[in-house]
Amino acid sequence: MDQNNFQPGKSKYEEALSKYVTDMDDAKVAEAVKKIIAEKVPENDNLDVKKFLMGSIELTTLKTTDSEESVLAFTEKVNQFDEAYPALPHVATICVYPNFAKIVSQTLEVDGVEIACVSGCFPSSQSFIEVKVAETMLAVKDGATEIDIVMPVGKFLSGDYEGVCDDIAELKEACGERPMKVILETGCLKTASNIKKASILSMYAGADYIKTSTGKLNPAATPEAAYVMCQAIKEYYDETGIQIGFKPAGGLNTVMDAVIYYTIVKEVLGEKWLTNRWFRLGTSRLANLLLSEILGEEKKFF
Repeated sequence: MDQNNFQPGKSKYEEALSKYVTDMDDAKVAEAVKKIIAEKVPENDNLDVKKFLMGSIELTTLKTTDSEESVLAFTEKVNQFDEAYPALPHVATICVYPNFAKIVSQTLEVDGVEIACVSGCFPSSQSFIEVKVAETMLAVKDGATEIDIVMPVGKFLSGDYEGVCDDIAELKEACGERPMKVILETGCLKTASNIKKASILSMYAGADYIKTSTGKLNPAATPEAAYVMCQAIKEYYDETGIQIGFKPAGGLNTVMDAVIYYTIVKEVLGEKWLTNRWFRLGTSRLANLLLSEILGEEKKFF
């Protein structure tokens, strides 16, 4: 044995993971999700839940074609919604690229709507940590009240858990007091075991929320990934007493998709997570669909 490479005991990252069940059976996860959808979703397919979901939306524009003018108009829609539908909950968040944080913060007039910026070289997370830190600090300086970063997926898949956690911890420090969401890009992780490990490591390293996907790759959010992530959040809470938020994003195409994620959160995590602080939906197309179902007529407000 090469004594230079021999390290007795576990690393602190392996030690952290060892406190949790990370050996997951994908078939059993799929079966559990199928059961929840069949037995529990129908009772949540109602007007009150849809209104709640409206208030959990992170209204998102992350297009190559975004401009100051388009983001200004996007933000004004949120202001106008609050005036047009005072009886309905406003969206939870506006989510934009970091260079638009200032225009949103200068334009947004609705109290309680957060300004989230994707940062850390979204969506690939492939750059120098110094660049990722600088981008994050600039977003915060310009008015971002929340930061969404992508876990360094390549490092995770190559087993560099220390590198993963160091990246996340440095970016959390750059956020200061602002909550940070860590996107796992679950479609790249492939297995329930990987999703569970990535969830634990992200929370351990400082995530305030864990998020399924960037929406830039397929598959994006899936009910199976959500189920595993919620299990990880529950176990982490039981172990540490720290409550972590959950955000499915990408591929939320129908109101029923949103109801399914709501149901998974309710069944796995419970009522304590059913507020728009702890449960968010990363989407834009869903806002008009939910509004249409709530009002009983087709609306294209956003």
